[in-house]
Amino acid sequence: MESIPRDVREFLDNYPRDGDDPTRSENLQFYSNELRCRPDRCLIEEIHDRWFGDYSKLEFKHGFIQWLFPIREFGMNYESQPLQPHEIQAMKSDPVIIERVVQSYRLMLDFYGMRLVSAESGFVDRVLPPRNFETRYRNLVRSSHNYLRISRILKCLSELGLERLNAGFLLHVLNEQSEWNELNSRGIRSSMDRWWANCIRNDEERQWIGETIRKVRLQPDEFIFTRDEYKKYLESGRTVHKVD
Repeated sequence: MESIPRDVREFLDNYPRDGDDPTRSENLQFYSNELRCRPDRCLIEEIHDRWFGDYSKLEFKHGFIQWLFPIREFGMNYESQPLQPHEIQAMKSDPVIIERVVQSYRLMLDFYGMRLVSAESGFVDRVLPPRNFETRYRNLVRSSHNYLRISRILKCLSELGLERLNAGFLLHVLNEQSEWNELNSRGIRSSMDRWWANCIRNDEERQWIGETIRKVRLQPDEFIFTRDEYKKYLESGRTVHKVD
């Protein structure tokens, strides 16, 4: 595992240089189904209803991801707004909004060939037939712009009180790499090791996941992170245990 990039360090430190602009609430309005995102001019529920499974749209459109997963950083869509601290508090306290965020996560997981089995534990598995996880995995391997998207998704989930989902995603990918040699490209490993695995503010969990990844990377033939180990960790109530 390499040094933590600056943007992730700022995220871990809760963006100490950034204040709050109470006049900006576009993310809250969008997730309240009151404001259409730009440039696609869709409400959040329209995206959920119409875009799920539309892989071409999700691959080639680039402005929606900043709206589905707002963070306290500027993105490539300058028609979106960085997430404001007052929006975070309002969104976290609204169960309808939180369920919409989870549905946004489900939408992107499906695009990546995955499904959220449990929103409580964060358990992720491959999509079920007739959807083809192998096709979606191949797309993720070759479409590196999705790696930045995943960093954004994980940061957003953490900001909005859904950080429990991050470990489920990360350890699913690690299991695929370690036990099945899927999603095991250099690009995905690099993004995962430096960015994704560090997008967890809980120090103990971040350190345990980092140590587990390092073990897999250093001893890929001797240390296999199995599906059973993955399930055991998520079902343990997040009791951090030593990597043998």
